[in-house]
Amino acid sequence: MTIKEQQDRIIEDFEVFGDWMEKYEYIIQLGKDLPLIDPQYKTDDNLIRGCQSKVWLHAELKDGKLVFTADSDAVITKGLVSLVVQVLSGHAPKDIAEADIYFIDAIGLTSHLSPTRSNGLLSMLKQIKLYAVAFQAKSMQN
Repeated sequence: MTIKEQQDRIIEDFEVFGDWMEKYEYIIQLGKDLPLIDPQYKTDDNLIRGCQSKVWLHAELKDGKLVFTADSDAVITKGLVSLVVQVLSGHAPKDIAEADIYFIDAIGLTSHLSPTRSNGLLSMLKQIKLYAVAFQAKSMQN
């Protein structure tokens, strides 16, 4: 699936839920289903700056695609990082760097998160885009 198709699927998934309690339960479940980051990558270098909770994000290039693994010490935050990883993992760095991320607003997340969680989510997206730009630049050098 393309990044756009992934986002559209998430938007459809969230339309099923009637209220935000159900949506939060779903986000928590997504966090439980998140493939865990290898413990060797749970380092300070992989911590997302700007998150109130601890969020570790690891990126590696596999067959020209950027693959992310992540973890968090907070259940909602873990679900949020799971959403972001679902959308952006497994795509070319160029596609990630240029992606228009619209699902967050479309499902109403920005208006239902605390300011600190919203900042953390933006920090996650920013870090993923930075990884994409870095891997893209590195591949151009080779």
